[in-house]
Amino acid sequence: MNVTEDLSILSLIANASLLVKLVMALLGTVSFMSWYWIFRKWFQIGNARKKTDLFERDFWSGGDLNALYQSATTSRHEAAGMERIFEAGYREFAKLRGKSMDHGAVMDGARRAMRATYQREVDDLEAHLAFLASVGSVSPYVGLFGTVWGIMNAFRGLSNVGSATLAHVAPGIAEALVATAIGLFAAIPAVVAYNRFAHDIDRIAIRFESFTEEFLNILQRQLR
Repeated sequence: MNVTEDLSILSLIANASLLVKLVMALLGTVSFMSWYWIFRKWFQIGNARKKTDLFERDFWSGGDLNALYQSATTSRHEAAGMERIFEAGYREFAKLRGKSMDHGAVMDGARRAMRATYQREVDDLEAHLAFLASVGSVSPYVGLFGTVWGIMNAFRGLSNVGSATLAHVAPGIAEALVATAIGLFAAIPAVVAYNRFAHDIDRIAIRFESFTEEFLNILQRQLR
């Protein structure tokens, strides 16, 4: 077998020690899971942004709030984000106002309902972001552990060689460095995705908060 074949990636992985193989397998599994959640969160956040844009357009078009509420309750399984916040707030507002409660209690009830729904929606968007953050921060160290172990094995093997040369130690070091490469391959996309998704979710959350305050002002005027 020539040197190129000995130092090919597949050959290095196949000839690695058991512990290094386990580290590579762990990192490969984590990388697959992180890519799965990257695509899932990408579609989820994109869908949330799209539905928020559509609802804002309908809400600020000047339509009747009762008609908008009926539309939201009819398509509840398709509603998301801002529409659910609106539905929760308006439902609580209509229920409390029908009981002839004082205006402050009505507004407090609507505000609490909207804040609770807001928190659920943001929590849903942020789900599994912690996993991506963990992958991004831990994977390089796991890969480094495999690298250190592989290099230790490579140098330990030199004790049985009378005259050590680069040809003796190169395969062991190369297979050890593959673990670091896999760790970086798992970590870098996870870190980039986490930062991007966290930024996008913060922007959506700000839009939710702004809508909540503006909608509460509209409901306040209806009580006058």
